[in-house]
Amino acid sequence: MSDQIKFIMDSLNKEPFRKNYNLITFDSLEPMQLLQVLSDVLAEIDPKQLVDIREEMPKQTAKRMLSLLGILKYKPSGNATDMSTFRQGLVIGSKPVIYPVLHWLLQRTNELKKRAYLARFLIKLEVPSEFLQDETVADTNKQYEELMEAFKTLHKEYEQLKISGFSTAEIRKDISAMEEEKDQLIKRVEHLKKRVETAQNHQWMLKIARQLRVEKEREEYLAQQKQEQKNQLFHAVQRLQRVQNQLKSMRQAAADAKPESLMKRLEEEIKFNLYMVTEKFPKELENKKKELHFLQKVVSEPAMGHSDLLELESKINEINTEINQLIEKKMMRNEPIEGKLSLYRQQASIISRKKEAKAEELQEAKEKLASLEREASVKRNQTREFDGTEVLKGDEFKRYVNKLRSKSTVFKKKHQIIAELKAEFGLLQRTEELLKQRHENIQQQLQTMEEKKGISGYSYTQEELERVSALKSEVDEMKGRTLDDMSEMVKKLYSLVSEKKSALASVIKELRQLRQKYQELTQECDEKKSQYDSCAAGLESNRSKLEQEVRRLREECLQEESRYHYTNCMIKNLEVQLRRATDEMKAYISSDQQEKRKAIREQYTKNTAEQENLGKKLREKQKVIRESHGPNMKQAKMWRDLEQLMECKKQCFLKQQSQTSIGQVIQEGGEDRLIL
Repeated sequence: MSDQIKFIMDSLNKEPFRKNYNLITFDSLEPMQLLQVLSDVLAEIDPKQLVDIREEMPKQTAKRMLSLLGILKYKPSGNATDMSTFRQGLVIGSKPVIYPVLHWLLQRTNELKKRAYLARFLIKLEVPSEFLQDETVADTNKQYEELMEAFKTLHKEYEQLKISGFSTAEIRKDISAMEEEKDQLIKRVEHLKKRVETAQNHQWMLKIARQLRVEKEREEYLAQQKQEQKNQLFHAVQRLQRVQNQLKSMRQAAADAKPESLMKRLEEEIKFNLYMVTEKFPKELENKKKELHFLQKVVSEPAMGHSDLLELESKINEINTEINQLIEKKMMRNEPIEGKLSLYRQQASIISRKKEAKAEELQEAKEKLASLEREASVKRNQTREFDGTEVLKGDEFKRYVNKLRSKSTVFKKKHQIIAELKAEFGLLQRTEELLKQRHENIQQQLQTMEEKKGISGYSYTQEELERVSALKSEVDEMKGRTLDDMSEMVKKLYSLVSEKKSALASVIKELRQLRQKYQELTQECDEKKSQYDSCAAGLESNRSKLEQEVRRLREECLQEESRYHYTNCMIKNLEVQLRRATDEMKAYISSDQQEKRKAIREQYTKNTAEQENLGKKLREKQKVIRESHGPNMKQAKMWRDLEQLMECKKQCFLKQQSQTSIGQVIQEGGEDRLIL
């Protein structure tokens, strides 16, 4: 309980509450103040709950809080009778009821905010079946359900986009850059088309360029396949290393594990399972049975009216007064042994509740761990089925995206350079074709001149002779050079081999000695390493034991410190309550009438008498009103008839005034005459 209060206090002192509580001030809060704190926490989850409870009826406050807690799926511990006490405690602001609710809400505020937001759109409005017979209502209900399903799908897509890490600004920026690049490429293509259309054989050139593009795309596809295979090989190597590391760690854990630790772990699991089977599960089963019995009893009873509710409230008030009288008698006895026993009982109940809470937390953690492990294994299998690679996570995925962006910029630059080179290549190809055509024209002119002179083929034979002579001279020079080079190379090799042999003789002797020394040192190193490993393992085990002991002692110290603060607070509260009770008892027992009047009992009896007198007066007033109700109603009806009569006379008078334009009415001797 002290840990729970400390967590609540720390959470309320942080943003966005900033309450500045300490243990004493928080424990001394009044029920209305506690309810206001709970209302503020609920308002942080759902802004519609921002209400000042002083301006709200208690039943409305309880109804509002219970409805929101039901939407948030809060489950108070206990059976059906505990549920009724939970509702009653929520109405009166009881600390044992409100503290667990605050602890549960402050633990998972962000999750509950999301749940409250979704509840506004996903809580289905139940329509009675007789209304659904109407076609309009049925169509509207169907449309409502379709909209709800559409909202679910949109919310799931929104959550996935939030997790993916992409921002709309970056996507818009990339799209605008790609559109600009597209416009530039279209302009360049149109410009190149205009230039190519003026050239000869442009269709043939386009066909060749198309074939070149197809081959380049094929080359890129093959290079991409090669890169993918390299990546798959790299990921496979990484998986192998990871599996080897896991195997190594498991072997180390198995080697370090001792029978004592294994037995201790098994004993803890057995104790926990025994507690769950012998204590927790039977209690839960008994509570469920009681709740079922209570619900069956409620269902079997007839519907209660207003008078039955009033009778039950009166019975509850009588029982509460009897309980207060018994408490006062017990305080009059002032038995210290019973007080000590109640303190021990309270501590035992606190410890049992803590034990149950921790067992539930452990059970929930185990179930959550098992579900997460199942989900992780399913996701791993799915990723392996898709592409056989591991899924990139958080930072790795961001680095991969940044790498892709840098590669895209480099690709754009290279693409631009390639386009410029292609344009330059087209120009050079065109100049080469022009030069070839010019060369062919000159050759044709030379052949015609040779035919005219009668020496056709002279230029060709002359060129062939010059070429053959040049080749012969080059071959002769190469033969001479190669023979000289080979002789010089053989000499150099002989001299180098002799020099290396003489130089390596001493080195080989030293190498033999060093090999012997290396073998001795390796043996010594292996021995020292084995000694070091054994010593390190012993020290590591001692260190882990000491760390566990230090951690356990620190936890015990923190627990004792919190228990000390809690007991101090409880002692102060009990002293204040004891002081109040002693003052009340002195005033109640005292013979002085002035002091008796100061007693709370006397004040309450005085207030009760005043309220009873006020009730008698109000009942008398009600009786008078009931007796005079009939005559008053008749008198009111007569006044309404008189009002209608006066209204009728008013209308007649207005009509009479409107007729004055036609003639004049004169009254004489009780008679009316119209003069036109």
